[in-house]
Amino acid sequence: MLEGGCHCGAVRYSMPADARHALCHCTDCRKAAGAPAVAWALAAADQVPINGETRMYASSEHGRRYFCGACGSGLFYTNDVIFPGMIDVQTATLDDPGSLPLLAQIQTAERIGWMAHLDAVPAFERYPPEE
Repeated sequence: MLEGGCHCGAVRYSMPADARHALCHCTDCRKAAGAPAVAWALAAADQVPINGETRMYASSEHGRRYFCGACGSGLFYTNDVIFPGMIDVQTATLDDPGSLPLLAQIQTAERIGWMAHLDAVPAFERYPPEE
């Protein structure tokens, strides 16, 4: 099992290490997270014990997003029409996000253009040097 939680520690969870992990580029995920993409791992809801209280936001007719009411960290997504009995976990909230291999990018039709070419953008381990 993998362990994770929100930024302030009020919500903790565990999840199976074999969950299907994907990076979502859809507009809904981007708007909800304030980020260019959101990494999710889909698992059976009964295999993801959650300790602490989350708040829920109905982000679409069937979509439900769960977050920590104390710090606001986005944590989970459910949609009983698209994947009944399952829960998506925002994998950047894992204690070790790198422990779960990324298997796919989804909803790339809605991807921000510059996200497709990140390998061509200069990268720095920390902040870039002052010029």
